[in-house]
Amino acid sequence: MSQRKKLQVISSEQATIGVAEAVRAAVEEMKVDPEVRAVAKRRQFSAAYKLGVLAEADQANEPGAVGALLRREGLYSSHLAVWRRERDAGALEALGRRRGRKAKLSAEQKRIAALEARNARLEHELSQAHTIIDVQKKLCTLLGLPTAAQDVSNGSES
Repeated sequence: MSQRKKLQVISSEQATIGVAEAVRAAVEEMKVDPEVRAVAKRRQFSAAYKLGVLAEADQANEPGAVGALLRREGLYSSHLAVWRRERDAGALEALGRRRGRKAKLSAEQKRIAALEARNARLEHELSQAHTIIDVQKKLCTLLGLPTAAQDVSNGSES
């Protein structure tokens, strides 16, 4: 190998070593974290915050003011639409309702709930019975058969 080619090989090896060291130095400067980060948690907004943002959005008169508010707060326009719908449906109770398990009921509250459920079931059965009786009366009238009311009136006349 000629002297000239040897110098070219040596200089290219030094350049490669120099590039590798530069890359290592850049990686050290950036301090890259190789671990995967946890999934972001879902944001939760309080009822007071929602109402405050809605009030500020409703008061915005200049063009682009609502967009600036959304960018500043990190929100989307769909947030405002949903929050307005909830506010119109039931103000703070719709906005501030808590999720999760409900509070434990006392014995009296459980009894009242059971009685109300039973009452609703019985009222439903009663309405079904009235509907069936009405259909039977109409069927008897169509077929020309005597109904129970006619039987009683005919029996008392004889």
